[in-house]
Parts: sequence; C-alpha cells; structure tokens
Amino acid sequence: MSHPQKAFYSEFFSPLKKLLKIAFLFLSLLFIFSCHIHKYTYEQKSSFPLKIKKIVVVGFRPALSDKYTPGLFRCPICGATFMAEPVSDDVAEKMTIDLVNYLKRKEKYSLIPPGQAKGVYSTILSQNITIGIRDMLQKTGKSFLSDAVLFGYIYRWRERVGTEYGIETPASVTFDLHLLSTDNGSILWKDSFKKTQVSLSENLLDLSTFIKSRGRWLTAKELAQIGLESMIKYLGNSTTR
Repeated sequence: MSHPQKAFYSEFFSPLKKLLKIAFLFLSLLFIFSCHIHKYTYEQKSSFPLKIKKIVVVGFRPALSDKYTPGLFRCPICGATFMAEPVSDDVAEKMTIDLVNYLKRKEKYSLIPPGQAKGVYSTILSQNITIGIRDMLQKTGKSFLSDAVLFGYIYRWRERVGTEYGIETPASVTFDLHLLSTDNGSILWKDSFKKTQVSLSENLLDLSTFIKSRGRWLTAKELAQIGLESMIKYLGNSTTR
C-alpha cells in the first residue's frame, strides 16, 4: 500500500476508532447504572410497608416518671441514649391521642387503639413482672394477630414560659417512636424528634418551624405536633428517615 493510501486510511479510521471507544464506554456506564438502579428498586420493594397492614398502637410513655430526677436514659428498644427529664402520664396520654389521630388521617393501616392494647399488656405484665418491654410489646401484638406494634418514649417536655409573642424560656420536647415486628420483635422503623424552639434570628436554618408557627412562640404541645406529624408522614416510606 502506498504512503498516500496509508495516510488516507489512518485519517479515516482514527476518528472511527475514537467513536467506537466512546460508544463502548457509554454502553458500559449505562449497563452499570442500570444494574445499580435495579438493585435500589429491589431493596425498596422489600421494605416493610408492603407487608404491614395491622398495627397495635400502644402509644407513648414517659422515659422518666415524676418521681425521678433528670439524667441519661438508654432506650431499652433501640439502645439510643437521651438526656431525660420527668414527664407526667397526662402528657403521654395526650400525645398518644394525637398519635392515633394522625395515624387515622393516613388511612393506610388497620389500627388497634391504645385502650385495647393497654388491657392486654397489663395482663401480660401481671403474669410476668420481670418481662422486658420488647418482649411485652411483641406478645401484645401477637394477642391481636397484628403485623406490628407502635410504641415511643417521651424524654423531655418543657413548657413555654411566657406568651406566644414574648417568652422567658421557649418550649422544648424530645420523643421517639418505634415500629416493632410482631413476628420476631425486630425494629421495622424508628424515628425521633428533639426540638427547642429558637427565634429565626438565632437560627436561619430553622425557617420551616418559623413558617409553621407563623412567627409565634409555640407551646410544648404545638411544638410536639410539628414533630409528630412529620414522623407519621414518613412512617411506611422507608426503614429509616
């Protein structure tokens, strides 16, 4: 082959080779990306919300009752540690009512109300006073042939001192929720809310709370409702938030 012909073929095939390399690289990346997406979709489909239909709502209880002094409290369900303060049973009962109301609005699960659940776990506790909270919740769920049990602790409940437009100290709340499998007692989902209201000038990143409060200083109940509503919105979307 003459030198001009070689030059011609070299000039002709060189760009073609580059195009083939680029095409191969693109197809390889496309294949890898499609495999990654498929795996992610599978993991999402295997999560608990597709299986859970019936939930026993045990509700909230104080991490520390009125007779205790503030201190560290380790959650016996998930092992998380919180700085806890005494909380009244009345606060826990009212929070449980709010929890049930938010769940009813979701209209996704069949609910066993706290009143029915309380009777069953009280009986279980009377039969075995040394039973752990996790085992007690699982047995309560099995008594109703449910798929899961919903339970949480309230760690802090400080009321606002002042009015909605002027305060000495703001409201502050901390609580969590756990959804436990009735089948094996595993944690299907959990979430927590820890919030002390601050002014917008102190924390510009907390704009969402400022908007929801309409610029007011909230009571502890109002602040807790913001957190509870958000938690219930995410319940059933993924195992963690």
